[in-house]
Amino acid sequence: MKPRDTTQDVFPRAESAAAFVLSQTKLRPQIGLVLGSGLGAFADELTKAVRIPYAQIPSFPRSTAIGHAGQLVVGKAGDVPVAVMQGRVHLYEGYSVNEVAFPVRVLGRMGVRAVILTNAAGGINTEYGQGALVMIRDHINLQGQNPLVGANDDRLGPRFPDMSYTYAKRYREIALEEAKKLSIPPREGVYVGLLGPSYETPAEIRYLRTIGADLVGMSTVPEAIAARHMGMNVLAISCVTNMAAGILDQPLAHEEVLDTGRRVMGQFVALLRAVLPRIAKEIAASRE
Repeated sequence: MKPRDTTQDVFPRAESAAAFVLSQTKLRPQIGLVLGSGLGAFADELTKAVRIPYAQIPSFPRSTAIGHAGQLVVGKAGDVPVAVMQGRVHLYEGYSVNEVAFPVRVLGRMGVRAVILTNAAGGINTEYGQGALVMIRDHINLQGQNPLVGANDDRLGPRFPDMSYTYAKRYREIALEEAKKLSIPPREGVYVGLLGPSYETPAEIRYLRTIGADLVGMSTVPEAIAARHMGMNVLAISCVTNMAAGILDQPLAHEEVLDTGRRVMGQFVALLRAVLPRIAKEIAASRE
């Protein structure tokens, strides 16, 4: 019996979806972005933009989470062509891990070589304040799933990809340098991915702190794994939209996540605009 959720039919579906997207635009972006909860406004500022609802892209999963617009925007940020996912899907929405990773696969088949993943996260590290922007240097996968489970398709990547350098050190250095220039406190941290959709208990947060986590969220990990499997370099940025359970004596609410995302949007957009041309130069240099 064929396993229900494997990578076996991902390649042809990703090829078809990528071909459809590329048929809608003359731009050929080499940088892709995934925008998390409350962070989608960056895509609204792109020029020469084509906006494609996920529902129109073959095999593409559709966002159901609040704060996720659910469209792929291909346009230019300054002089840099980019493909921007304005919203993502999550395991907690009922999607399989391969469906969650599928959009990143499509970006890869479009020719994207670098992916910037963003998310709204809970702050475990008490040095972070609400609204902090943190570069992810590593992750802990506690979602219990991996998009590489099942028969491997060598056209996508190797059977046992190395995850020692999941988040590109050079890209983190660039992001930290640009954050400093923008008077954004330069921070790095370890992100732990959980299944959700319930927020963590205070006891779980104490456990996560003990095992080395600085941030907690419900996304990013499957996308990062799939991107590295395909040989794409990854930069990931968390916006600390709330302090995790038990750190402050108050309940958690998704409205707070969205409100904080809106509040820091100016800083967030400025950082992305500063980072993108430098990553584009890194990609160009690697091809010489």
